[in-house]
Amino acid sequence: MVHRVVRRSVRTGSVRVMVACLALAGCATPAPTAPPGTAEPIPAATARVPATPSPSDRPPDATLAAEGGDPVAAQLGTYTWGESGADSPWLPGSRISVGRGEPLAIAFDRPIGIARWTADYVPAFATDGSGAASLGRGGGPPLFPAPAAGSWTLVVTVRFAGDAGEARYFWRLEVF
Repeated sequence: MVHRVVRRSVRTGSVRVMVACLALAGCATPAPTAPPGTAEPIPAATARVPATPSPSDRPPDATLAAEGGDPVAAQLGTYTWGESGADSPWLPGSRISVGRGEPLAIAFDRPIGIARWTADYVPAFATDGSGAASLGRGGGPPLFPAPAAGSWTLVVTVRFAGDAGEARYFWRLEVF
């Protein structure tokens, strides 16, 4: 009889809710189970299902585009956002081909104020930002020229307005 109740619980999802609570919310109280001989489990009045993270739980996604070109999404590196953050190693970046000196612009997937930004680049084979050269810095939307011909890792560090946080975005520039 217990075997049948457990199978019904799996079908209704209460076991999955209990596992999600224990794993994600730190819930120590298991959901009630059905008494022997009943068809359905008793609903768990105290079970908490964690909310789905919203896009505002992390920095906005960024794209880089050369004038008239298709935008390319960045790889998001280290960031702080609200009361959370993530520490990331140096990333190779998403590949984009651009012309030497061509204006490059960064756009974000949601409207957000920018306090300041820096755009730096290193040779593509570099494993960190040591010896980075600057392409620009400022406030407002990031806009700067592409570097000389070559293969580069571009890292743009953005400090968002209102102390919302800071994020590093990476691209692999193939400049011709």
